[in-house]
Order: sequence, then structure tokens, then C-alpha cells
Amino acid sequence: MIGALARKFFGSANDRRVKGYQSRVAAINALEPEVAALSDDALKARTAEFKAQLGAGKTLDDLLVPAFATVREAAKRTLGQRHFDVQLIGGMVLHEGDIAEMKTGEGKTLVATLAVYLNALAGQGVHVVTVNDYLAKRDSGWMGQIYSFLGLTTGVIVHGLDDAERQAAYACDITYGTNNEYGFDYLRDNMKYRLEDMVQRKHFYAIVDEVDSILIDEARTPLIISGPLDDRSEFYNTIDTFLPKLEKVIDFEVDEKQRTVTLTEAGMEKIETLLRDAGQLKGETLYDVENVSVVHHINQALRAHSLFNRDKDYIVRDDEVIIIDEFTGRMMQGRRYSEGLHQALEAKEHVTVQPENQTLASITFQNYFRMYKKLAGMTGTALTEADELFDIYKLEVVEVPTNVGIGRMDEDDEVYRTQDEKHAAILAEIERANARMQPVLVGTASIEKSEVLGEYLLKNGYKLIDFTKPKAMDKLYAAARSGKPAKLFAVLNARFHEQEAYIVAEAGVPGAITIATNMAGRGTDIKLGGSVEMRAQIETAEIADEAEKAAKIAEIKAEIERFREIVLNAKEVVEIEPAKGSKPAKTVEKPGGLYIMGSERHESRRIDNQLRGRSGRQGDPGRSKFFLSLEDDLMRIFGSDRLDTMLTRLGLKEGEAIIHPWINKALEKAQQKVEARNFDIRKNLLKYDDVQNDQRKVIFEQRVDLMQNDSVAETVNDMRRAFVEDLVTKHVPENQYAEQWDVVGLKEELKRVLDLDLPVDEWAKEEGIADEELLNRIEQKADEHMAAKVAQWGPDVMRYVEKTILLQTLDHLWREHLVMLDHLRQVIGLRGYGQRDPLQEYKAEAFNLFEAMIANLREAVTAQLMRVEIVPPDVQPELPVMEAHKLDYNTGEDEMAFANAALAPMGQQQPAVARDPNNQDTWGKVGRNEDCPCGSGKKFKHCHGRYA
Repeated sequence: MIGALARKFFGSANDRRVKGYQSRVAAINALEPEVAALSDDALKARTAEFKAQLGAGKTLDDLLVPAFATVREAAKRTLGQRHFDVQLIGGMVLHEGDIAEMKTGEGKTLVATLAVYLNALAGQGVHVVTVNDYLAKRDSGWMGQIYSFLGLTTGVIVHGLDDAERQAAYACDITYGTNNEYGFDYLRDNMKYRLEDMVQRKHFYAIVDEVDSILIDEARTPLIISGPLDDRSEFYNTIDTFLPKLEKVIDFEVDEKQRTVTLTEAGMEKIETLLRDAGQLKGETLYDVENVSVVHHINQALRAHSLFNRDKDYIVRDDEVIIIDEFTGRMMQGRRYSEGLHQALEAKEHVTVQPENQTLASITFQNYFRMYKKLAGMTGTALTEADELFDIYKLEVVEVPTNVGIGRMDEDDEVYRTQDEKHAAILAEIERANARMQPVLVGTASIEKSEVLGEYLLKNGYKLIDFTKPKAMDKLYAAARSGKPAKLFAVLNARFHEQEAYIVAEAGVPGAITIATNMAGRGTDIKLGGSVEMRAQIETAEIADEAEKAAKIAEIKAEIERFREIVLNAKEVVEIEPAKGSKPAKTVEKPGGLYIMGSERHESRRIDNQLRGRSGRQGDPGRSKFFLSLEDDLMRIFGSDRLDTMLTRLGLKEGEAIIHPWINKALEKAQQKVEARNFDIRKNLLKYDDVQNDQRKVIFEQRVDLMQNDSVAETVNDMRRAFVEDLVTKHVPENQYAEQWDVVGLKEELKRVLDLDLPVDEWAKEEGIADEELLNRIEQKADEHMAAKVAQWGPDVMRYVEKTILLQTLDHLWREHLVMLDHLRQVIGLRGYGQRDPLQEYKAEAFNLFEAMIANLREAVTAQLMRVEIVPPDVQPELPVMEAHKLDYNTGEDEMAFANAALAPMGQQQPAVARDPNNQDTWGKVGRNEDCPCGSGKKFKHCHGRYA
């Protein structure tokens, strides 16, 4: 209460910050007449003037007012759009490296141009991050008109570009691209063998569009580049033979609820004995860090036998284990479990064990975007996640005022007892809205639920619009002209497809019914009456005559204006029944505009707000209401059993709803608890990834240093001497008599690693010889051996060979190290049973593994260089064949289609193989999110990928 009183008098922190921008907004407005009077050439010349001023010592902050005024004028001349004052404030927030929360329809895409232009003047490259390729291409072409007018270059990074095209795009002043492409390019760059092959420049400044979606929702799924491991089928089959010898309860415990299996102490001892007999145990016990991968695969084999049932979780067909979707019961052809689980199932069913993929490089979005010197973001909904955004990225959220007040009515939720009652209520509300030609957008929580709702509409006389056919919307337009509802609906759930922009743009047509999943990041406004740009693009595509085209566009504009009036007037007048003994019934007028119906509450309030925010853009009227049932996921968490009993006692009849603001508040608290839990999960994942990230930065920085050096001779010489010193220390301990030295072991190791047959046994017999003298003699012989190779092949050839071997060996050992860390991460939680902190244990073990990797690197590089025989090739070392994945550690779900990012050696794109729509044998491996090769227009996972 005191806080509310203080805010009333002094304003909130957000209000004070927004107020602080007003002086610069006034200064920009004061410059407008002067800048507007400039010619096009004079306006363009200001870019060179700004760069000169930066070179003379001015800062970007010093140039903000004139630069923003310049961009505003350029936007007026190129796009016919003038930045509102609140958009100038949004641009300042972005320039300061924070998050601008701006409501849907406030023009975030245009806002970004202000900060992008200003920071691009520094000449270090500005990255604009979008959620899909379509938006990257659209925005780079659209906003690129401003940058081009002002003399700056714009590039775009989308899937399918080769390295030369990517280099050219990154070399531009401004580069648009998706979060996935930026992350994968960074990982691939750090696997190149020459600096000139790397595509990215510095990580100077980035603006992330839909920042909450990218930095929060997608943060738990790291980007992974992987390649096939060597055939290890024998290893999986060997472990599988152990499983029948283990007894449940005695040797292992199963928790079906948590889907975990744990070896008991007795089981550990039994497995150790079996592994030792099979020659698969390194060291003394399973607890040794060298055996972390073995423990991991034993756990996966236990899971395969104990938690996965044939013909329920998977089927076996044609020498293949095929996963069954737990929700649909359909076979998921081409999908494989990760982390060796699928191989364990193949060994269990005695089918051919397919190669496991090995992680070659990985990074989370948290750690990728934290590399930028300055990071900013924009979205319509971030305040609910402000704590996480500041905690992880040090980004503050600033709520930018709307240009015009919001005219949307947000109604209280309606809660029904069952899903069927809820669907009936949604249908009834749709029919009432459709009768008065009010466009409706129904939001669902998942693709499956949008399809269920779509089927429900089909059963009740509605027809689905087929957007694969030309003129798909004509019937809806005809109905809008006649004023009679057509009972047509569209289902929008195919992510990252250009078709979705058309569906979203036309969701404001009178009588339109759109069912949509996850409305964040669509990048297209829903304008009342429809979109002039979208209709003009489609309906004038085949008109060549410019005059005829202009006339058609004018006709479309006039019709959309008529449609807009119909939508604005689609109001509903409702009589509210009075309670007994109270005043007479009162009449309430509910606004027209876009009607948002939520079919359930999402776990995150932010997603609900994103859906609501689609209505009421730029002061338009609108409505929103959520329809819930006690069978919804969130309501079950909230405790629907008790609520159901209470509603029954209160006499709630079938089809009736409970409506009260208290329900909204209770649900909001439930959502806050779920959000807090999800934040904890992401934060915990990040703590583990930070350990790997510290090591990743060291390795990647070392690689760049090595590539920058003309010669690594000094480095490999130091490695050789360090290895020899370690070897001598191991076999010739300090302060021991010569008789106690392990001379035989030392001689064998020198022969094995250095390929030197030295008489160390004779040297050890010399009177008074010390360990230092022995070390000096061995080092001298090793140096002479390498000097002879340099003399034989020439310094230039040896410099090339040394660098190549060092980089390739480092990469090989780093990949093996990543596998070990992944496996360590899977099993380290068991240390918690011993009252030890798993994270601290992980840090300690990861450090030991890293030290061991460096020692192995010294040995491996030394051994190869001492033995190398050179056949002069004229080719560069090759990168392995790679696949890109976006893996959720919790579910094993891979969000990237494997085939979409398979790369040939040296990072070049593989040539596409012609696919015959009528012959599945020509399709090869189809990614789940690719268009189905049959030509249906659907995603593969929703078409042929759903069937055997």
C-alpha cells in the first residue's frame, strides 16, 4: 500500500526512466525541419560525416540525436513511415543495451532501425536476430531500404548459404539472421582450419527480436553440431548381455514416475566384475572418472530394458527400432532417441545397432548471446520475465508507452468442468461472433490441441480453408462483402513457413476464424479488415500493366476500409441478469474489433499476454477471453479435484461456467509458481553449461591464436619437452637412487611415443648420473630427431604439418572430451546421494578431465610429429560431415531436422538430391520440420512422417 502511494506521487522506476528520454526526443523533433530540408544526397552524406566524427573522438551517444533524426527522415522518404515519439524512446532503450517492451502493432521492426543505424556507424557489424528465415529475409529487404538510402550495406543469413555467401553477409554493416544460424555459424567457425575460412566477425552489437522467445523459451535447448562415431555396436551388445544377469530391487531400482533407473551397491559390484571380465573396465572401479561413459551406457541399457516396452513405446520392423508417439500412437519414422538410448534399444531387440552421433561442438543461447559486447532486445511481453533476463543477461526491461491508448476489453476467464463443455462454450461464442461478422482468433497451447479444436469445428458444419489452393480466401472475402457469415476457418500451426504470414495478415477480415498455436514471433500484424500489402502482393502478381495494378490496389484499399468499418461495428450488447433483490438488469456494450479466445491458460503468463496482445493494436478496439476446464494441464496443477467437488456441491450444472476475478488471480499465482520452477531448471542447466563454456572459450581462443601464428614450432617444442619431463618424472622419481628407477618402462614409453630407441638403461648405470642429466639427454635426442625432419622436408612444409596436426589433434580430443562431459552430466546427480553437491563434483571432475585432455594433447601431438612421414598433398584438412541439432536435455527432443543442416567437408552445402514426389525411395532422410516431399504443403511430421 505504501509502495502504491509512493508510485502515485513519484512514478515507478520505469516511468522515471521513460521521462528521462523526453529531452532527447524533443531535440530530435527540433532537428526535423532542418533534416527534412536536405536533399537526398545531403542526407546520405551525413553517414560519412558521422563516421568522421567518431574517428575524431566523439562517441555513439554524442551522435544519437542527429543520427535518429536522419533515420526518421530516411524512413519517411523510403518507406513512407515516420517514427512516432514513443518509437524514438524504444530506439534509445535498444541503443543502451536493454529490452524495449512494446505492445503488438507498435512497430518494433521500424524501431530497431534507429539503434541499428547508430551502432552500425562504428563499422564493427550489427546483428539483428529474428525467429525464422522468413522474417530475416523480409526485414532485411524492407528495412534495408533505409540503410541503403543512407549508404550502409545489409546482408541476410538464412539456411542453405555456402561459406562465401555467409562471409559476404557478415561483412555487411548490418546482418539479419536467425538465432540458430548465428549460433551454428559460430560453432562451425571454431572448427575451421584457416582464419580466411571463418565467416563471422566480432560479436559487437546484437538486437534480438522476440527476445523473450529466443533468450528464455529456447534457452534450455543447446545448439549441437554432431557427426557419426566409429562403429561401437559390439560395445552396446556386450553391455546388453549383462542385463539378464541383474535382478530388479537387488541390483537396480526403477522409478517409473520419474523415468529413472539406479544401480544399487550390489548391482555396481556385479557390473564391475562383468566389465572387468569383458575387458571393458578402465582403472579399478566404476567410480573412476575414466569410466563415466561406461556408466552412462549401462544406465541407458537399464532404461531400455526397464522403462521401454516393445509395441507400446516402440516397434521393431525391418531390422529397425521405430519410436511410437505417446500422444498420437503413430510411428515416428526417422526419429531416434539421443545419448545412446536408441542404440541400447537396438541391442536389446538384437537388430543392427546404428552408429551413435558424437557431439563435435555445442553452445547454449545464453552463452552465445552473452559474448556480444552490447546486447539488446525487443518484444511485446517481457516484464513477467524481467528477473530472469537481468539475472542471466544483465538486461533491464523498459516498458515503452503505446502511441495510442489500448482499447481492448480483457474479460474474466470462464471455467468449465470438462473439455467437452469448454469446447461447446467456445463454439457457441464463435457462432455469436461469426453471426455479427467479428473476426475471431482462437489460441491453443499445442499443435495437437489446435487440431482437436479444428476437428470439433468441422463436425459442427464449419469448413477448413485450404491455403495450398490459389484464391483460398475468395469465399471469405465474398461473405464479408455480402454480410453473411461463411463459416470458414483457418488453422495456423506450421512454424517458420511463409504461408503463415498470409494467414495472420488476413485474420482481421470480417467473419474470419483463425485457430493458432503460439502467436509469439509471427512478425505480422493483424489489421482490422485485412492487409493491403498482403492482398496486393497476391492479387496483383499476374498484372503487368502498372496502371491496371494501381487501380487494383486502390480497389483493395477501398474494400479493406469497408471491411474495417464492419469489424469496428461488430459490437455485442449484453444484458447482465441482476441478482435477486438487486437493481434492474443493466446493458453492457462489448467492443468490436478482433476477438481473442484462449482455449486454455499456458504455463507462462507471458504467452497468454502475447495472445491477448494480438488484439487492440494502435488503439483499435478488441476483446479477449480465456475458456478453461478443470481437465486443462494448468488446472490440474492448480488442484482441480477439490475445485470439482466444490463446484458440484455449489450446484454447478453441465454447461455452466464459474466466472470471477478471484479465479484469474489464483491462476496467475499458479502460473508464477510454474514460471519460477522453469527458471530454476534453466538456471541450473546454465550453471552446468558455464563449466563447459569456460573450457570452450579457452579451446576456441587457442585455436584462433594458433591459426593466426605463421609458425607453431615453439608451441609444439614446448609440448614435446613438457611431455618428456612428465615421462621422466613418472619413471625416475626425484630423490631416488638409480637402482630404483623404472628404466625399462621409460625406455618402452620413449619407443612407443617418441619412436626413439635410446640406451637409457646404459645411461642409468653411469656413475653419478642424475635425473636432470637423463632428462637433458632425452630432450637433446628428441630435438635432434625433429631437427632432422625439418632439414629433410624444409621449414615451410614442417610449419604447415605442425599446425595441421596440432589443430586436428586438438579438435579430436576436444570432441572426445565433450562426449565425456555429456556423460558425466547424466550421472553426476548420483553423487547427491552421498551428501555431495553434484554441481561442485561436476566442476571438479570436469577440470580433471580437461587437465587429462591437455596432457593427452601433448602426448598425441608429440607422437605424431616424431613419427610423421610427409607425402606433400595440395589439399586442406577436411572437416567431418556434420549435422545440426537443437536438443532438449530434459526430453531428448531434437528441434532441428537432421537433413536440414548436413554439411559436406569444409562446410560446403551438399548438393540436393532430386526427390520424386511419387517415389519414397528417392526421398532419403527427410527432416521432421521440412515440407513433405509428396507435395502436400504440410510438414513431413504431419504428413508421411506420421505413418510407417
